[in-house]
Amino acid sequence: MIEVAQEVLTAWEALLWHGFLVFLRVGAAVSVLPAFGETSVPTRIKIGLALAFTVIVAPAVPVFEDTGPQFSTLGWFAVSESVNGLILGVAVRMFILILQTAGSIAAQSTSLAQLLGGAAGEPMPAIGNVLVVAGLALAVTAGLHVHVARYFIGSYMIFPAGTFPIAEIISQWGLQHVSSAFALAFRFAAPFVIISALYYLTLGVINRAMPQLMVALVGAPVITAGGLFILFLSAPILLSLWWSAFEAFLINPAEGIP
Repeated sequence: MIEVAQEVLTAWEALLWHGFLVFLRVGAAVSVLPAFGETSVPTRIKIGLALAFTVIVAPAVPVFEDTGPQFSTLGWFAVSESVNGLILGVAVRMFILILQTAGSIAAQSTSLAQLLGGAAGEPMPAIGNVLVVAGLALAVTAGLHVHVARYFIGSYMIFPAGTFPIAEIISQWGLQHVSSAFALAFRFAAPFVIISALYYLTLGVINRAMPQLMVALVGAPVITAGGLFILFLSAPILLSLWWSAFEAFLINPAEGIP
């Protein structure tokens, strides 16, 4: 009877240690994930989400048999798994930066940079706020939690437990990730930039032909209304392309942003 109790206790000890290591990585990533790690989400909700993802991810991850619940290894695993989790979370968070950057470029081009700029938790122009909220709603509706859970499970093939990522590989992957993110953001804002450039060029020609006409009084309301109309037409297409890129990254993060 004592031997059976000892075996059960050992099994539970290994199970809790395994879940704790998974929680370290998942908790660090959830703190910065889109939708789940927003500043408007209370800390208790984030902890609950981290525990829920841990329950989902832990059974699908191989048991760390080479390690045990020892105090000497606790510090190493706490640091390494937290770093790995933050890298995974920041990489996904970059897709929110894409929408924010695209919204900022579009707002600067259409004179909407200051409208409702501080209404969100993170200060951003109105167009950026609309794109971010719509993108988060689309991602959650399309099953973001399922993709994130699969993303966590696959991360152990890229970053094994208890190992720090190689700095050269992370720097190269991060540089590609960031440059592709900014390129994608500029492509999303390209319609606003092109229309704005053509519009202001037309205003310049009109001003040279008719100096007495107050083109600023006419031009500012028109470019603002035009920006909102372009947003109305292009937002569904932009968000669809954004989610396609987001989903492709979550399925294969090693490839970066397409």
